[in-house]
Amino acid sequence: MFNLFVTASRLATLVYTLMLGPLSDKAGNAVKALAAMPGTHDAIAHVQHTFEWQLRLIILAGTAGTIVGSLMLPMFVYLYVRGVRSFERTKSLPHSLARLFHPSVAWNVLSHLRVPHYREIFAFSTENIPRRLLIFNVVVTGIYAIGVVAAYYASVIDVNVARTAIGISGIINGVGTIAFTFFVDPTSSIIVDEAVKGERPHEEVKAMVFYLSLTAILGWLVSQALLWPAAWIIAAVAHLVNHGK
Repeated sequence: MFNLFVTASRLATLVYTLMLGPLSDKAGNAVKALAAMPGTHDAIAHVQHTFEWQLRLIILAGTAGTIVGSLMLPMFVYLYVRGVRSFERTKSLPHSLARLFHPSVAWNVLSHLRVPHYREIFAFSTENIPRRLLIFNVVVTGIYAIGVVAAYYASVIDVNVARTAIGISGIINGVGTIAFTFFVDPTSSIIVDEAVKGERPHEEVKAMVFYLSLTAILGWLVSQALLWPAAWIIAAVAHLVNHGK
């Protein structure tokens, strides 16, 4: 079930990346056309600035999506439990997914959609949650969130290395995935294992999930500050790669 959700989220990322293409093509073509004419530096800067704010709105939408996803955590937990139990009965993942379209099952799932009460939120404590886990989650989420967007921005900053800049986005996302695997996933898995063994209360797992969600939102906010420097670094690296060739 987890792999299914991860695959779906990566597919959604590819869809929004595809939609970035026309925006960057339009801005890049405008920059190229203006660069061929004298005295158009201000016009080029205006095109780049407009494209930058379009990207910032996309990042803002990603932040909003992370907030909505965090609020839907109780429903997704329930969905996971039902999905696993259905799969154990049917031994067929497609059949289990098809059950979601049954009116009674769909209504039951939607009935568990609720916003966590503020008392629940303030009851979570960070006392036994490693600080480095939360810090790494902010940093890694910020880098992962900005990878594709910054690469497209870099392709408009330096239109001569546009394809190379966009290609670098795959490396950034790969580094982000590896960073999650090294710094975030192992620590969170240990906390869950200790709770299963009875070595720590289950409430600490809930607190960890809550604060991982909160730091993921902070990571998206940090990515706004990372957009401009990340784009210029990508553009510089792309230029060096082309120059080296």
